[in-house]
Parts: sequence; C-alpha cells; structure tokens
Amino acid sequence: MKASIRVAAAQFHVGADLETNLQTCLRMLDQAAECQPDLVVLPEFCNHLSWYADKEHCHAVSVALDGPFLQAIADKARELGIHVVVNCTVQREGGRTTGSSLLYSPEGELLADNTKQIYIGHENDFLERAEAPGPVVETPLGRLGLYACMDGVINETPRTLALNGADLILNSLNSFASDEASLHIPVRAAENKVFVVAANKIGPLVPEELVGPISESTGIPPRFLDGAGESQVVAPDGTVLAKASLDREEVIWADINPALARDKHRPDGSDLFATRRPALYTPITDNPAGQVLPKMAGRSELSAVAVCRPVAAEVGAVRDAVTQAVAGGAELVCLPPLFGATDTPDVETTQALIDAIAAAAGTAHVATALFLADASGAARYSGALIGNQGLVLQQGQVHASAGVDADVLSDAFVSAELAGARVAVLCSQDTLYPETFRLLALQGVEVALVPLAPLEDWELATGLVERAAENRINLVAATAADGGLACSLQTDFTVMTEWQERPFDGLLSQPELSRFTPGELGAVVLRPANAANKVVSQNTDLLANRPWRAAAVISRA
Repeated sequence: MKASIRVAAAQFHVGADLETNLQTCLRMLDQAAECQPDLVVLPEFCNHLSWYADKEHCHAVSVALDGPFLQAIADKARELGIHVVVNCTVQREGGRTTGSSLLYSPEGELLADNTKQIYIGHENDFLERAEAPGPVVETPLGRLGLYACMDGVINETPRTLALNGADLILNSLNSFASDEASLHIPVRAAENKVFVVAANKIGPLVPEELVGPISESTGIPPRFLDGAGESQVVAPDGTVLAKASLDREEVIWADINPALARDKHRPDGSDLFATRRPALYTPITDNPAGQVLPKMAGRSELSAVAVCRPVAAEVGAVRDAVTQAVAGGAELVCLPPLFGATDTPDVETTQALIDAIAAAAGTAHVATALFLADASGAARYSGALIGNQGLVLQQGQVHASAGVDADVLSDAFVSAELAGARVAVLCSQDTLYPETFRLLALQGVEVALVPLAPLEDWELATGLVERAAENRINLVAATAADGGLACSLQTDFTVMTEWQERPFDGLLSQPELSRFTPGELGAVVLRPANAANKVVSQNTDLLANRPWRAAAVISRA
C-alpha cells in the first residue's frame, strides 16, 4: 500500500442523452488527470438522469457491463493509468436493472461491481437492490469499498464496508440534499475512521423541460431539483480535506495516507472497533418485517433546556443549576456530566446529588452522568434521569472507554416512558457508535438526552446531529466546556408530499438545529410526535427499509 495517494472527485451534470453523458464522463476524467490522481470517483447514474417513463425505458437507457459505454470508461482508465469509480444503471440478466458502482483498475480491468442496497423514492420502482454486502477490494491504494447516495444516509452500508476492512469508501451521489454533504458524508468517515471520497452532481436531476411543471406540482423550488454539489474528500477524523462548490462543474482532490484508516483509536486510547458490542446489535440485522415497534404517542411539543456550563459535583451547585434550568418551565433538562468516567465518588456523594436534583426538579426530569450502583452493588458510570421522586432511569455505559473496563459495562440500552415522550439518556462514549441510536430507534425512543464529554471535534460538530437525522430522534446534548445542541424533528419530512409548516429547503433528514454557546442555558421546543414518521420518501423508510440482509457483519463477533 502506498504511503501517500492522490484521490479526486469529479462533479458535473448528467442529462438524458447517453452519448453526451459518456463524453462528459470522459472529458471530466481528462480534466481530473491534470492533477495526477491515483483514483477518481464519478457521480451516481452517469449514463442517464434518474427519470424514466417506465421500467422498460429505464432498462433501455441502462448500460451493459460489456457494452460501449463502460468499455469507453475502462479504456480511459487504462489510457490515464488511474483507478476510476463510475456509477450507472446496469442491464442484468432477465431484464433486470440495478444501480451499481463499478471500479476499474489502471489496466482497465473491472475490479468491483457493487449494487446499491437502499434506493430512495421512485428509484425503487425501476431498480433492484443488492441483498448481499458490497465487495472490499485490495489494491495498491489500500482496501476500497463502494456505495451510493442513499446507502450513506443511514449507517449500515458504509459500516459494513469498514468492518470488512475498507480503508477508503467511495460514494457516488445523485443528490439534491444539502445535508448529505454537511452531515452524512463526513460522519460516515469519522464513525468508521476511514477516508471517504464523494462525488455528487450539479444541474437538474430531472428533465430540464419538466423542471417548471415538477416544481409547480410538488411545491419544490426549482433550485432544489438540482444536484447539490459539494463533492468532497474526508479524513478519518471527520475533517473535510477538499470540497467542491454547490453548483459548478469541477474536480477536487486531496493527498491522503490510506494507512491512517487502519488505526481506530480515539484520543483516550480506546479502539472504536475493538470496543463494539456485536452481540447487542442483533436487532439491527434482524428482519424488520418481524419487528413490531412500540406505539409512539409522544406529545407534539415538549420544552427542554441544555445546561452548557460546568456544574460542580456539589449539592448547592447542582441544586442551583437545576433550579435555574426549570425556572422557565422546562420539562426536560440536560446537565453536563457531573463526573468523568474514571472518577470514583463515594455512594453518599452520589445519593446527595440525586436528592438535590430531585428537590429542585419540580415537574421536570433531569439528565446527567454520574456513578450508580447496579444490581450487584458495583458502581457503574451511568446516564441518569431524575424526577422529583428520585431516580427514574439508569443507563450504564455500554461501550468501554479508557479507564472503564468491560466487567462494569451495561449490556442493554433502556428508555423511560414519560408523560410527553419515550426518553433515553446516553453516556458520552456510547454516542460514538451508530448502532446505539439504531437500537434506540427500534425501541421507539423519541428523545435522547446526552450529558456529553467530547474528545473529538466531529462529535458535537456533526456526529450527534447526524444520529438524530438518520434515526428521526429528538436530541439534546450538554457539555461543560464546549456548549451544546438540540435537534428538534421537523413535522414536514417526507419528500414529494405536501409540506404544511415550511417551504421545501433541500434538507433530506436534518432536524431543526439549535447550537448553544459555552455558559448558555439553551432552551428549545422538541417535537416527540414527529419521531413516528421515518419515511424519507416513498418506499424509503429509515428503519423498515434498512439493508439488514447485507449488514450481518454488524452483529457478528
């Protein structure tokens, strides 16, 4: 594996003429070659825009693996001496059609053929999805995995590629959604500690002559019928190394060291992959058809406050913080952690703090992190939810971190049914794992409260927001020094349905986001009832349509 490679992403417009689209692909590869890359990623559906009269039309404008379109791409890869990823709709045996990413070597050899696992909206009417995980290919550039667009809006497909050893995961997009670039792409890199190279489109994603009529009939402004651009290269820590514009044809590139993706350690020394709990994740890889979600009956609105400042683990300081937070009528309060995961407070101190919170809570419920005794009497670092009668919920840390051994970890995530919502409280370490929030969603959790102690920038910048977005869970997080945030689920969500409360704004799944500065009491109105709607588009449910068959490695020891 090379110590340094140059990776590039090309973004451009694709229309309805196959020959024109081929020439655009070849021209953009020539343009990319000017920066002397080792690898170039092209967008999704390079052969034809994703708009079809019927299945026969879709198949007719698709390409054959041994046909002239892909042969020209292979020849160009060989001519330029580079690896190329191109995504097309591909003709398969029996008249079937798939949306597939194809990796060609510098010799023009097809190295990987990876079909999309979750389609969005009308794509489901024309294309067949994969039921097996995509390949991870060993190359001189490192181990490469491929995915496409909606495959990365939820975590299972990229997670599977990373668990199967990918150093670079290569994402071809056909997306109007601005939150793919701002949330989903960078978080897929950071949560897996891999490099991501993502190529999106610009220009109309529907036939240009239909932009006006489609906009009028759907209420979607014309600019949101265009590809959202912002192709990018992201490092394993979530840092965006290069990013393209919103609306210009261009090539972006970055020099990277693929070996960095082999190191899964956090700043505290914990290993993000070694500390996973696969045995707990089996609900994620079970058939959704057999999973009955709990009835979700949360209220339409619920007031919450994040206390974004240090709160000393002392009775008076805790009582004052809670009193101030509930003074404005908050029903949920999130304090920062009162202890670090390696502290060792005595039982009396912990109980005194719980009593102080209960005395000041009034009708509210207060979340924080401290040490609580489990059934055996052992002290576990735990998230706690406290009401005026005392402890309501105890959530032990599930994933190990520095100083927290496996023998004191909890073996389950729990939630509490309050008057206004089903609520969970998470220890900071557990938020790093996408499986955590998937399990909460399967429990019908409507609000997650996070006393947060972040060690990496991505946790607060993108990670928690993305967790709320891909699972449709309201979320409040509070830290002692870095501020906090709240994610309140918007009522208008499902694409191509009538929106009542806001104009369509190009966001696919991002909730309404509030960020709080250090020292602030951040007040927000959450919307628990909106957590029941997981349908991002027709035939695309964030939970029910997850690619469970292809994700078995997630729950495999």
